[in-house]
Amino acid sequence: MARKFLYVVASLVVLVIAAGLAYSIWGTQLIRAVMVPREDFKPLSPLPAKAYDDPKMWIARPDIARDNPALWTPRSIKDVPVPQKAAVFFIHPTSYITTLGDAHWNMPLDDAESLATARRFVMGQASAFNAVGDIWAPRYRQANYGAFVSRDDRADKALAAAYRDVAGAFDAFLKANPQDPLILAAHSQGSLHLMQLLREQVAGKPLADRIAAVYAVGWPISIEADLPALGLPACARRDQGHCIVSWQSYAEPADPSAVIEAFGQKPGFTGKPRAGTHMLCTNPITGAFNGTAPASANSGTLDSRDQSQPPKLVTGVVPARCDTSGVLLIGEPVDMGPFTLPGNNYHVYDYSLFWANVRQDARERLAAFLAK
Repeated sequence: MARKFLYVVASLVVLVIAAGLAYSIWGTQLIRAVMVPREDFKPLSPLPAKAYDDPKMWIARPDIARDNPALWTPRSIKDVPVPQKAAVFFIHPTSYITTLGDAHWNMPLDDAESLATARRFVMGQASAFNAVGDIWAPRYRQANYGAFVSRDDRADKALAAAYRDVAGAFDAFLKANPQDPLILAAHSQGSLHLMQLLREQVAGKPLADRIAAVYAVGWPISIEADLPALGLPACARRDQGHCIVSWQSYAEPADPSAVIEAFGQKPGFTGKPRAGTHMLCTNPITGAFNGTAPASANSGTLDSRDQSQPPKLVTGVVPARCDTSGVLLIGEPVDMGPFTLPGNNYHVYDYSLFWANVRQDARERLAAFLAK
């Protein structure tokens, strides 16, 4: 009996190793086969003209006092009030992740599971900015995760449909905040939409003068082919406002080939090719363009592995180094939870790894902007 049990255990170990090997070799192909929707793209009806006047269309905004995930902070945080607040527009990342027959190209607005995940993203990411201003985080008919591994024009149509919702929310945000300094922040799919907002509604317009800082995290930005069209420079140091911050986190050994390949497939926002250009990498610990910082300088990583307890801040755990490829290296793999992607890609944890540093970064950039 004992021998039979050992055989079963050994067989399970072999299966796990085989599955892990297959995932490491064919991870992207497996994801594409499972995650890309099989249905034809169906154009979305535009939302009503004043849809975002309704608080129900927002995950967070200042008049949502109860159950507002953006107001959360770890127990250890003690903030000094800022002299003047900004208005913060935050676009959450992809939370609509469905498979095979259940997948649509865009999330239905009543999809409860995706909305719950989006709320968790707002809590863990947008909350880093609640010391510097009131946070506005819209619901939107985001593109399915499969749109980012698809290779046909249905993905582009889904992303364009999602952007139209985001643009409508941004109009409502600006209407409600006609004078305050603005901080624009996002992650992943949200950062892609944020870059389009910058190009179409900020660059070369009076609105640009109100932008204290932009955090376009978790999406590659070409220094040569994107930045010139976005109307703001890359942030060179932490005591600088009116600039753009961006990074993408990988543990070592890192394999960012999938991101680099996708990065080079389409032209940048200037119309020039992205292939062969440099990706913007801001070191979130120092707030500087490129550079290296030790783990001891990391003032707080958000640890949310224990689902039965509120997330907590852990200091001095994760270093940061901008690599020549343009990605941010965090040293050896660190246990952040189960959502590390192929290639040691810590994409899901871009904000969590440096939550307290982002919080301080926003304070300093807002102060620098107001000083000028």
